[in-house]
Amino acid sequence: MSWLPLIIAVLLSITLLVGYVMVLVGIRREDKALSLRRNPGGASASLARKVTGCYVRDGVTWT
Repeated sequence: MSWLPLIIAVLLSITLLVGYVMVLVGIRREDKALSLRRNPGGASASLARKVTGCYVRDGVTWT
């Protein structure tokens, strides 16, 4: 049995898990800060907005 497919699967699963946790942390930060109308506060918040599609390109003009 070759170890290469197992190593690739483990690395891929770790990468997906880290990305998932970053999105969860970003969503939690945005929710606690109530800051969807402002720029994201960090990398995890920015990633969470891009993944969920909840972002504003040029700011909000109606507030």
